[in-house]
Amino acid sequence: MLDHVFTDAIGALREALEAARLERLALEERFQADVMLGDLIWETSYGLPGEGEPPRVRCDLTLEWPTWSQTAYRQWTLDGEAGEPPEITIEVVVRVQRLVGSPDPSTVIAVLPDPPSVGDVELEATGPTVETIYDRGLDDPDWAIEFSYEGTYELDGEALEDGAVLDDHFGTLGGWVSGTLVRLGDLDLEFRPPDLQASL
Repeated sequence: MLDHVFTDAIGALREALEAARLERLALEERFQADVMLGDLIWETSYGLPGEGEPPRVRCDLTLEWPTWSQTAYRQWTLDGEAGEPPEITIEVVVRVQRLVGSPDPSTVIAVLPDPPSVGDVELEATGPTVETIYDRGLDDPDWAIEFSYEGTYELDGEALEDGAVLDDHFGTLGGWVSGTLVRLGDLDLEFRPPDLQASL
C-alpha cells in the first residue's frame, strides 16, 4: 500500500464504514486518475446488510485529491511546511431506490439528520434529486430520490503528521452514514423486491 496521506484518509473512511457494520457493494469501489489534470479520485458505495441487489438504500462516497494538493503535500514532505494546506474534496450521496411510485421529498427530508461533519468541516447539503427509471417498454418505472453533501477537508500540520487525526475526523462518517441509511430504510414507502437474478 502507498504511504500517502490520501490513502490514509481512504483507509480511515473505509474502516469507519465497516466498523458501522455497513456492507460494501460488490464492484462499486474505484480508484482512478484524471490523466489530463492529474487529480486522484476514490469512489465507493455501501448499503445496509441483507438489502439485496440493488439495495433499497445506499450511500455513494467520493474523495478527490486535486493535483495542486499533491504539489503542496510534496512540498511539506520535502521542506516540513506547505505554502497552502492540501485539501481533500468530499462528496456523500444518500439514495433511496427501487421505489414503486414517485416519492414525496418532504417525507424523506423529515427523517434526514443534520449534515455530517469531518473534523471542523460541516458538509453542505444540496436539494433532493428525484429520478425515474424506465425499462425498454417505458411502462411501470422505478423511482429513486437522492441527497448530496459536499465539502472540502483541509489537512493541517497535525493531520499530515499523525494518521490518528484522520481516523478521528473521518471516523464520524461511518456512524452518520449507518444511522441515515437505517432512517431511510424505515420509511413507510413501497419498494420493489430485489433482483433475485443479480444476487445469485
